[in-house]
Amino acid sequence: MGLLIVLSGPAGVGKGTVCTALRKRMPELVYSVSATTRQPRPGEIDGVNYFFKTKEQFLKLIEADEMLEYAEYVGNYYGTPRSFVEETLAAGKNVILEIEVQGAVKVKEKFPGAIMVFLLPPSFDELKARITGRGTESMDTINTRMNVAAQEMSLLSHYDYAVMNDEIERACDKIRSIIIAENCRRERLPAHILHMAAAAEKA
Repeated sequence: MGLLIVLSGPAGVGKGTVCTALRKRMPELVYSVSATTRQPRPGEIDGVNYFFKTKEQFLKLIEADEMLEYAEYVGNYYGTPRSFVEETLAAGKNVILEIEVQGAVKVKEKFPGAIMVFLLPPSFDELKARITGRGTESMDTINTRMNVAAQEMSLLSHYDYAVMNDEIERACDKIRSIIIAENCRRERLPAHILHMAAAAEKA
């Protein structure tokens, strides 16, 4: 069974940038593409960055129980297709989800063994500067996102790890170290090794 790594944090914290850099370092990580009803940003590609859906299409996926998690965030829906994640984990591959905080908490409820990583901004001022720097949001939306970010910070206790994104490469190093350490946990050793250890204890 593969590991499910959940990377989330406030909008604008740099989840996508860090996830992309991490996947270049760890090409064996399987990225689960999320679905969303928001409009594509310049350069985003359907099926690569997100599966872009209409609200009607998204609601049909929910009704068919085809979403592992979903959440409404600042007027748009975001969610994770269920079957791809379950089949990939069953094949023994590690899957990384880059999702919003609301959805991440729901995944933890369904997958208690998920490795939860919260990506932190260096400060709220820096977070606001990053969101404003996109040039794609109105001031009303920016203020809404900042209010939501403050609420999301209160959910930090649901996470196993917290990584500050003050520098992309440093953040990637920390997350990579977390994944390597989790793969080395005793309970994740192959069954024959565990049986061998148990037999040695009885000898």
